[in-house]
Amino acid sequence: MTQTYPSRLLEQAVQEFAKLPGIGRKTALRLVLHMLRRDTTEVEQFASAIATMKREVKFCRVCHNISDQDICPICSDARRDGSTICVVENIQDVMAIENTQQFHGLYHVLGGLISPMDGIGPSDLEIASLVQRVEAGGVNEVILALSTTMEGDTTGFYVFRKLAPFDVKVSIIARGVSVGNELEYTDEVTLGRSILNRTPFDGK
Repeated sequence: MTQTYPSRLLEQAVQEFAKLPGIGRKTALRLVLHMLRRDTTEVEQFASAIATMKREVKFCRVCHNISDQDICPICSDARRDGSTICVVENIQDVMAIENTQQFHGLYHVLGGLISPMDGIGPSDLEIASLVQRVEAGGVNEVILALSTTMEGDTTGFYVFRKLAPFDVKVSIIARGVSVGNELEYTDEVTLGRSILNRTPFDGK
């Protein structure tokens, strides 16, 4: 049954919140009513923060992580090991691995995984820029820290093939991460051990 609202403005706000992933109309209504109870200043600060983020946030031109500058703090940190690149699917995976405090190299965010069913091919991802980074030299190891799903394995194999012409070690995180799991939902201890206990990628 379609829910009726006492206000057209309330309904519009609910519709917008309901567009967020994992947010149904009931949850959207609770969020909107919560915002309605807050001070106008608080709501304006909330709206301003979202608008400013959308308008001004950048993507690192080296690794494609989110950044306030053209080059993210990780890529610009001289203390990081620039000879090791950890390849991940998305920005959430960077944050998940950083939280383990077990990896001190650099990252490369693909922006997704190869998925023919969803119409996502290699050209839709940041694979070419990864190859360029390796080709430029100075990279000794590329760690494939991708989800242990069919799409993750397909993407890993494709990246492995593209890096084959170069003198670079390609490894994969240990399968302490359960098959079928997405990296961002893996607990920090398991993920940290998977990074430390990574194994050579054999292309099979």
